[in-house]
Amino acid sequence: MKKHSARVAPLSACNSPVLTLTKVEGEERIRENVVGTTDPQSTGGASGAEAGSSRRRLHCCIRVTTVQVRKALWGVAMVMCVCSSWAGSTQLAKLTFKQFDAPFTITWFATSWNCLFFPLYYIGHLCKSPERQTPRQRFRECCRFFGDDGLTPKVFFTKVAPFGLLWILTNYLYLQALRKINTTDVSALFCCNKAFVFLLSWIVLRDRFMGVRIVAAILAIAGIVMMTYADGFHSHSVIGITFVVASASMSALYKVLFKMVLGSAKFGEAALFLSIVGSANFVFISFVPVILYFTRVEYIGSPADIPWAYLCGVAGLLFAFNVLVNFGIAITYPTLISLGIVLSVPVNAMVDLYTCEIHFNTVRLIAVFIICLGFLMLLLPEDWDQCIIQLSTRLRKRDEPAESGAEAGATTGLNWRGRARTSMSTFAH
Repeated sequence: MKKHSARVAPLSACNSPVLTLTKVEGEERIRENVVGTTDPQSTGGASGAEAGSSRRRLHCCIRVTTVQVRKALWGVAMVMCVCSSWAGSTQLAKLTFKQFDAPFTITWFATSWNCLFFPLYYIGHLCKSPERQTPRQRFRECCRFFGDDGLTPKVFFTKVAPFGLLWILTNYLYLQALRKINTTDVSALFCCNKAFVFLLSWIVLRDRFMGVRIVAAILAIAGIVMMTYADGFHSHSVIGITFVVASASMSALYKVLFKMVLGSAKFGEAALFLSIVGSANFVFISFVPVILYFTRVEYIGSPADIPWAYLCGVAGLLFAFNVLVNFGIAITYPTLISLGIVLSVPVNAMVDLYTCEIHFNTVRLIAVFIICLGFLMLLLPEDWDQCIIQLSTRLRKRDEPAESGAEAGATTGLNWRGRARTSMSTFAH
């Protein structure tokens, strides 16, 4: 597998730092430039070299700080967009079921919108890339992601079709859960997919073991049990919880298998992959909604009765969500993008509370809290404990220079007095 820069992984779920599939080399280059330009010059006077070095340090620090502030500001905007698109699609899907109870047809319709990924990417390529390529040239270059032979029928059925099925199952089970339980419980339980990603990557990919993530996984499982207990283990709620947990499991399996089979992908390769998934869904899965219609499993009287505004709204918000999740790392940090997922839980809770569709008892509140807490614990980097130690060490060292400077000043004053006395005694003699 060749190494690529600016890597992303096309996911229907959130982008998790637990299993890093992204790599942006821009930050590494900035750090290298900072290190390289802070060394003083070997030629010239000592004072000139120190002045030039301090100016470079200040310039580089300002540049790095500006980049970080810009990424943070973009991250705030990204969090709001991800949260609104995910919560909006969830709420709109819930409303759609009141007029059009067809979860698989909605899944098929929304997944077909993935065909727009590569055309939108190519438009961005024309706007920003200095070397413009034709659509065919760009398509062939991105097809190298699948191997030297490109996208062959064998590659399609072995490396693309399984992920398309996982994508459809993830969204279909999520929509089925919305038919059974409220949006707050569904959005909170879906956050368990990060815990499932960690467990699968630890078992299958032999990722690093971390105690804090084991605790987060335990919290996620405990939250699932408590969420089931909150409604008294009724069959209706148990089925809905089973659907959303299965959806989170499919999402985690998608991510781990993508890392194991395909590795990582550039932005163009990810856009092409998602477009192929959408096109295959439109071509090969179109017969399923037709069969469901004639068997009256997902039946509607006439096309005029279909709420096209709600249907297009759900598909558009899901498409926007996937664009932000998969390509948002180009302008901000992946952790900030992931925060948009967990923030959709209180947003859905406020909407459900306003519409009087949920009763917040103590057990449900504790379950939602510990699931979100486990989600946030999984966002911690692998070296979070070392970062805390280094931060505490730096805070301690800030007080040491002042104390050492005072001691040095006192010592210098004593030496100066000693030297003054010696010189005066010598002059007297």
